[in-house]
Amino acid sequence: MANFLEHSQEVLLAEPRGFCAGVDRAIEIVERALAKFGRPIYVRHEIVHNTYVVNDLKDKGAIFIEELSDVPPGATLVFSAHGVSRAVQEEAKARGFTIFDATCPLVTKVHVEVAKLHREGFEFLMIGHKGHPEVEGTMGQLDSGIHLVEDLADVARVSPAQTDKLAVVTQTTLSVDDTVEILAAVKARFPKVREPKQQDICYATQNRQDAVKLLSPQVDVVIVVGSPTSSNSNRLREVALKLGTPAHMVDSAEELQAEWFEDRSRVGLTAGASAPEILVLQVIDRLKALGAISVRKMDGLVETVKFPLPKGLKIEGDDNKPLDHLH
Repeated sequence: MANFLEHSQEVLLAEPRGFCAGVDRAIEIVERALAKFGRPIYVRHEIVHNTYVVNDLKDKGAIFIEELSDVPPGATLVFSAHGVSRAVQEEAKARGFTIFDATCPLVTKVHVEVAKLHREGFEFLMIGHKGHPEVEGTMGQLDSGIHLVEDLADVARVSPAQTDKLAVVTQTTLSVDDTVEILAAVKARFPKVREPKQQDICYATQNRQDAVKLLSPQVDVVIVVGSPTSSNSNRLREVALKLGTPAHMVDSAEELQAEWFEDRSRVGLTAGASAPEILVLQVIDRLKALGAISVRKMDGLVETVKFPLPKGLKIEGDDNKPLDHLH
């Protein structure tokens, strides 16, 4: 095969990249449930939006479903990291499943805030992407009173029943910059709106976007490892493009295309929060096979966030140490 990286001597690795604490925890919950209860374990929706992770867990005995009617009575069920609506929670309880909730604690924090403010009489504007499971889960915490705004046009036309008690929540995996712009429009139209005490966009989404902002000006092309369904991975590609750097998202090393690297001497590489490091290593191997000479890690934040596991998943004699999974 032609050496299409003859000009690309260096690969620059973004830091941080890849798995966040919420994804780590969600995968660990499925693996522990399999170890403790045996196969199959049912998971509502993809545990995280990554093809490799989902296929790996399928091989270990996880069955991914969308409808609870597809889960047999008495089975063990895991809710995905994106969270679920109250209706799904109630139906799962009514069907008598053994339930483990892998909802990211930062998404749960948004759900708790919605419930609390709803009791105080608030309506909500939710900034997010229509149809994303996290958005469906958060909006499904209430029967009504949450209005989705995806862009500036939505802000102009949304019509809450009252504006004295109006609060904003957001999907946790949005573009930080886009959200700032939409939030400014919300505040201009609804001056009394209550903002989240701490920004809903999660620390890992923010950190990975910040890293791409540092990376992009230093390279000729950015590769983002992530699946097409992954919101935070898509946002990383957009961040690079907005800074004027060509950027491509790949689900695996096989998707790298020769023409992306023509006359480009430096390749930037990052990964979405649901993409395992093994995929990054495979991309590096492929770039090296095609002529890349060196790999350099950028300086960046070291993330130390860890989330506790749900009760009932301890395996005899392991003291809840992490299982050896997809790192």
